[in-house]
Amino acid sequence: MSVSVYYSARRSEPLTGPETAAVERVVAARTASFPYDDEEDLHLYDLGGDEDGEILAGSTKLPSDPDRWLPVLTHVLDSVTELRRAVGGAEWHVHMDDVDVPWDENEGYALPGMRDAELGAELGGLD
Repeated sequence: MSVSVYYSARRSEPLTGPETAAVERVVAARTASFPYDDEEDLHLYDLGGDEDGEILAGSTKLPSDPDRWLPVLTHVLDSVTELRRAVGGAEWHVHMDDVDVPWDENEGYALPGMRDAELGAELGGLD
């Protein structure tokens, strides 16, 4: 069974040129720092705007290897956090299949325990 993280942003105005450039910079930087070459990273399949007001959308399939799950999830949610901060005034929806990922103004997108170093070490995914 696979689990994916889905992310989308909606607003009445399409992305501006500077916002599109900012999104592209975030994607390039986060792709360059992704921890695994053989896993799916941030994947945007809609950028700009459509008739429903969706200005950005994408998904990432999480690895089947449990040792990689937490590092990939953390990286993807941190990436989406940066995207949200680069694109103002949008309504965001981030979820893992049927579970919404909460937003926190200080921490961004995160799940409980996601940044717990002891938990990460126990799972084998973090040093």
